[in-house]
Amino acid sequence: MNTPIVNQKPATDLKTSDFYYDLPEELIAQHPAEQRDHSRLMVVHRESGEIEHKHFYDIIDYLRPGDTLVINDSKVIPARLYGCMERRPEAALEILLLRQHELDTWEALVKPGKRARIGEKLIFGEGMLRGEVVDIVEEGNRLIRFDYDREKYENIYDVLNLIGLMPLPPYITEKLADRDRYQTVYAREEGSAAAPTAGLHFTPELMQKIREKGIAIVPVMLHVGLGTFRPVKEDNIADHLMHTEFFSVSEESARIINERKAAGGRLICVGTTSCRTIESVAEEDGHIPARSGDTGIFIYPGYRFKAVDALITNFHLPESTLLMLISALYNREDMLAAYHTAVEEKYRFFSFGDAMFIC
Repeated sequence: MNTPIVNQKPATDLKTSDFYYDLPEELIAQHPAEQRDHSRLMVVHRESGEIEHKHFYDIIDYLRPGDTLVINDSKVIPARLYGCMERRPEAALEILLLRQHELDTWEALVKPGKRARIGEKLIFGEGMLRGEVVDIVEEGNRLIRFDYDREKYENIYDVLNLIGLMPLPPYITEKLADRDRYQTVYAREEGSAAAPTAGLHFTPELMQKIREKGIAIVPVMLHVGLGTFRPVKEDNIADHLMHTEFFSVSEESARIINERKAAGGRLICVGTTSCRTIESVAEEDGHIPARSGDTGIFIYPGYRFKAVDALITNFHLPESTLLMLISALYNREDMLAAYHTAVEEKYRFFSFGDAMFIC
């Protein structure tokens, strides 16, 4: 088994509270934009400090022939399940699948957790899916082995698509009318518990225009778990421990990235998950090898980026590891100033919100 990738944490005296900003609740987007690429786009120029206010379809004007867009093609699964205990059908349970350990064995967050003891048998979808708690792992999560009619269903994903719900973040309280809107148009590899949301702004038509301009769109994969969004509870950010997530960079993707970087093109990541994947595998000289495994990389101010030149991202929660990551790419003071501007300009925040291009 591969040793998880973790970065050598740079020394810092930055506190979690140093990444706080005040966000009015009404700016938290409850639903996606009517058209994916019509969301707003804040363009932040790192060298000049200039900020421009555009729409996402304008992103093509800031991309140059020879650039490479790195996307995360992980697909969100309907990971939220409601069921009960076999021996106590009246005892309702809610589980959120976090990570696949083996073919039909998943790590899951169970509510209420005290009911899910080792050996407990669970029922979902009126018996369409059954599970047994086989272990209790980190932070009280349960390891659940699932069973279903393998003659009727090819794999567990077929069952989840019938009885599972999309795992929307808790700050989204409105019902999602179309589950595809919490999925990128290029999603392919099933396994994420949350969407790589910066990619939600792309349409097939916009992607085609980008390719026609001479920009390569290259997939990598990182299955997004809740560790990415886990609150930072420590005062000093360097004491925070990131959960690991599975990633993969193919030979073909690595080849294209390296060739275009060598030719002078920029490497632009779509989303923090793509950024973390690239920086997890990047060598000191910026070369990208093909690799797969687990990463627990934590990027915050003081980190030296090895390969990433620019980033397309959404607006992130106060005091989050994602806000710390983008503050490492730009700088904390100016990034928080940009966020203050976004609040003043009434940008829409978080998963279904607007986008930022840090270039």
